[in-house]
Amino acid sequence: MVPADREEGRAHIRIEALTFDYGGARPAVDRLSFDIGKGEFIGLLGPSGCGKSTTLRMFAGLLAPTSGRITIAGRDITARPPWERNLGLVFQSYALFPHMTVEQNVAFGLQQRRVAKVESRARVAEALRAVRLEDFGRRRPSELSGGQQQRVAIARAIVIEPEILLLDEPLSNLDARLRDEMRFEIRDIQMRTGITTLFVTHDQQEALTMCDRIAVMNEGRLEQIGTPQEIYDHAASRFVARFIGRANELNGTLAIEAGRPVLHTNGVVLPVAGELPEGVRAGAAATAILRPHSILLAEPGGAGLQAVVRRRVFVGNMIEFDLLLDDGQALIAELRPAEARLAHTEEGARVTLSWPEGEMRMIAA
Repeated sequence: MVPADREEGRAHIRIEALTFDYGGARPAVDRLSFDIGKGEFIGLLGPSGCGKSTTLRMFAGLLAPTSGRITIAGRDITARPPWERNLGLVFQSYALFPHMTVEQNVAFGLQQRRVAKVESRARVAEALRAVRLEDFGRRRPSELSGGQQQRVAIARAIVIEPEILLLDEPLSNLDARLRDEMRFEIRDIQMRTGITTLFVTHDQQEALTMCDRIAVMNEGRLEQIGTPQEIYDHAASRFVARFIGRANELNGTLAIEAGRPVLHTNGVVLPVAGELPEGVRAGAAATAILRPHSILLAEPGGAGLQAVVRRRVFVGNMIEFDLLLDDGQALIAELRPAEARLAHTEEGARVTLSWPEGEMRMIAA
């Protein structure tokens, strides 16, 4: 789903050179800039300490930026207090009032806004329907599962009809099964309500499965922004390639032959797909990225890279091969058991590696 605002080049939300400095060696957020389209679900993804939660807190008005600005539909909200921003917030801890029922928890924000009781009841009922908890209104938080409590927190955030929904690691306190369920629940709620959403996570799986676009952050800066497939297939840097999924790094020397870039490594010439990143030059040492699931194994001596199987591990839905090239570089290959021609290859055996054209791409130095 690509929101109309972004398709037409208009930004619903604009973050411009946003910076926050705690006074350390480097800013926690360093000149961050990107746009969000109306109705878009954007993920802020990165490791702990990369600045993603600080960014969300500046957006929410809980922290004042050192510099930069935030606009919503052209309105500068950078200096506005939280209660003037019309935002819904959901944090890691659900922060539900234990002495209140589900209905009372959801209605709390409407009471603060002095919404009439008749309208409040109708909006609470609608919000609970949106999160599929219409039959749980009389219960207290202690009577709900973790996933149900999370949905109550989301209902409380959307009942005030916010312009923007902010989610800060909302699934981190759930067990693995509930996280899987809630990923799709949250995405479904967002798509049905159409609320523009900014979602903070350190979990690449959450970002890949839930978001329209992902903004990958590292040490306070934006490394890359794009759709999940763009980020995964066309990583702009070594950091992005390593952080999103698993990636093999294959080192060699770049050359241009017959007008096409190729990588010379281990005595073979390998075609490289896509455009060359900025700073990558022919004749220089270069690094290419190759995903483990792209690699195919064949009998030794064929056309392609030659390797030795150092280890072979069955991991349920795939067989993982730890491979060593002749020059000492290590690669990982992942093959489904039914598709692996050499699924029973023993450790120490030699194999030939290949992959479909277009799977190997250069990354910036």
